[in-house]
Amino acid sequence: MTSPRILLLTPPLTQLNTPYPATAYIKGFLGGRGYSSTQADLGLELVLKLFSAAGLARVFAEIEQGDFVLSDNARRMVRLRRSYLSTIEPVIRFLQNKDNTLAPRICHSRFLPEAARFDNVADLESAFGTMGLTDQARHLATLYLEDLGDLIKETVGPQFGFSRYAEKLAMSATSFDALHEALQTAPNLVDRMLLELVDELMARVQPDIVGFTVPFPGNLYGALRLAGRIRQLRPAARILMGGGYPNTELRQIREPRFFDYVDFLTLDDGEGPWLRLLEAISCQLPVASCQSEPAPGNPQPAPGNPQPAPGNPQPAPGNPQPAPGNPQPAPGNPQPATRNPQLATGNRQLATETLQRTFLRNAAGEVEYINHPHPDVPHHEVGTPDYSDLPLADYLSVIEVLNPMHRLWSDGRWNKLTIAHGCYWKRCSFCDVTLDYIGRYETAPATLLVDRIEQIVKQTGQTGFHFVDEAAPPLALRDLAVELLRRRVSITWWGNIRFEKTFTPDLARLLAAAGCIAVSGGLEVASDRLLALMEKGVTIAQVARVTDGFTQAGIMVHAYLMYGFPTETAQETVDSLEVVRQLFGAGIVQSGYWHRFSMTAHSPVGKNPAKYKVAAIGPEPGNFAWNDLWHDDPTGTDHEQFGPGLAKALYNYMHGVALQEPLQFWFDFRVPRTTVPRQLIQKAVQEASKPDFAKQNLRLFWLGNAPELQPIDARPGARATLTFYEQAEDFELKTTPAIGQWLHDLLTTLHTDYQTKRLLKDMAATFPTTAGTSFGEFVLSPTWLLLREKGLLLF
Repeated sequence: MTSPRILLLTPPLTQLNTPYPATAYIKGFLGGRGYSSTQADLGLELVLKLFSAAGLARVFAEIEQGDFVLSDNARRMVRLRRSYLSTIEPVIRFLQNKDNTLAPRICHSRFLPEAARFDNVADLESAFGTMGLTDQARHLATLYLEDLGDLIKETVGPQFGFSRYAEKLAMSATSFDALHEALQTAPNLVDRMLLELVDELMARVQPDIVGFTVPFPGNLYGALRLAGRIRQLRPAARILMGGGYPNTELRQIREPRFFDYVDFLTLDDGEGPWLRLLEAISCQLPVASCQSEPAPGNPQPAPGNPQPAPGNPQPAPGNPQPAPGNPQPAPGNPQPATRNPQLATGNRQLATETLQRTFLRNAAGEVEYINHPHPDVPHHEVGTPDYSDLPLADYLSVIEVLNPMHRLWSDGRWNKLTIAHGCYWKRCSFCDVTLDYIGRYETAPATLLVDRIEQIVKQTGQTGFHFVDEAAPPLALRDLAVELLRRRVSITWWGNIRFEKTFTPDLARLLAAAGCIAVSGGLEVASDRLLALMEKGVTIAQVARVTDGFTQAGIMVHAYLMYGFPTETAQETVDSLEVVRQLFGAGIVQSGYWHRFSMTAHSPVGKNPAKYKVAAIGPEPGNFAWNDLWHDDPTGTDHEQFGPGLAKALYNYMHGVALQEPLQFWFDFRVPRTTVPRQLIQKAVQEASKPDFAKQNLRLFWLGNAPELQPIDARPGARATLTFYEQAEDFELKTTPAIGQWLHDLLTTLHTDYQTKRLLKDMAATFPTTAGTSFGEFVLSPTWLLLREKGLLLF
């Protein structure tokens, strides 16, 4: 059977520092099923083409030849054209970490031309310290690029943005009209550069199938522009689309014109729909012999490592799908003419009845949804993402803002991976818990996850991982950490969690030892009443203890904060800010961000607004996108007015500034006094935990090395000495000979055998009868407490 040529595309724009993982997931999965494919990140390629000497020369030339009405800032930049043309390529190389020696020149000379973005540069020394020269330079270089982005947006590319493209056209777009109209207009300079890139790619790959992932609203316009060009260049190619945006916004699509651009639109995880589509398409290729097996070659996952599911809160990659009919390009326009709504044209008949979770335009010209009841591909069978043929060395490490957690998003190359499919909690009332990417929870064994990690590190050469679960399960993280330590696999990682009590201080220390550097979790509204209404399953006191445990383990904590939840009062908003102030004042949260509550159609609030006393919601569903909802909250406060003050306060708290100012300081209107006790967080952190002898069913785990036991003197009253050689310092422990021998045997076993679980109660049974003390007394002794401090964990 002939295998189709597959091209997987990420349209502009997502992140500059690391690939969005959807195409890598599908490429890895399909590779395990016998299909080869090519992938490309056209967002990165567009930025590199635009921000080059040749690309900027075209920008400045078009500005000078056009009739743009320029702001003072834009006029200044145009006058500095030669400076921008001479500095752009060195700056890009610097941000790609290909020429770090440029840092002193960026920081200490007038190397970069400066425009409006430099007007409010922070105190870089206080933000980065005296040793952070490269970081300072990266921040300044990022401001320089954002200045150029502002110029482009004002002139030749009004829809341009570094992490989105024409986002407003796709946000809350119940009608396709505005987007369709924009796609029918002549392409601007940025569009033309994008189309030039796809022209080159199509000539090189000559695909039979092109798949787009559209994770966010800011990817849809670019994807459809590209799809229109592909229709012209290769009319017989099938064009498929999937990803996070369709999964949340297009679940009820009835707009036939959308299928002038793509042939198939799939929902949720892409693996199953891809197999069904490829099965149908492969049967049409030369020398095809249709079988029930989905793929040519080996229909089973690649031996060794299966491959991870879509590692993003938004599920599957751009699930490409076959093309209805045979389009004719519209004259002089990169957009397709209206297509004959036929799935069958001559010998291109497709058997569509067995497709899975797939929209298409049928022979009657109507949008049809086909979902044959195939089983989902289990999480442990989806395989390892394949990053080959992505130019990993060309991504840009930028520092847009000085928020420490946001920096992790934009700085550095992170391999993205999913620990589990979906969310193990799936109750939060503001979340899309009814959708597959959250509602279907599946895990994979820790051994398999570490297999995948090792394979990705070998391929990419990068040991940084961003675990992109909605909320990584604590027990799965525990098992993963133990397996990483057992196999001596050294990685650096971070991800999302829930601030739940399972994350004990000991578990936090285990995760830190296995490479965890940061966690982000939803405190949301710092009000126990609202947390209960949201069904978060946490309390403020619990959040305080969990964040303290992570902080003590050396793990940075970022808190997602929310204001404007239905029925939230002004008092509760101010009280939330007081709780946040205390968290930062205690030093147990280091980063945060306030989000305005947004109601979605697939959340419990959107599905049952009366329960949350929401009076009205809208808009009504249209033929196109439907997810974001406006709503009236007659029992709450004027949430909008609190936004600027909350953001200003949080920015200062993150920098340790004005923590003692009264909360009224941040608002230009009167707010109520807080009712939160001044010592709420401090008392929660100081609440005593259970003594170790009450934790008999917990597992013992030793982070240190095996100790050396000096020969035991048999004389009465002699002491045994255990010597520990650790990373930063050595220490000794003196105890009785019986306990010394017992501890030596125990810690040596724990150090060498990670697979056998030894519970505290098992150790109690082996405690020497000649110790001269009971086990219960021993776990309160200075000897035990010293070992606990040095790395003897219970979890």
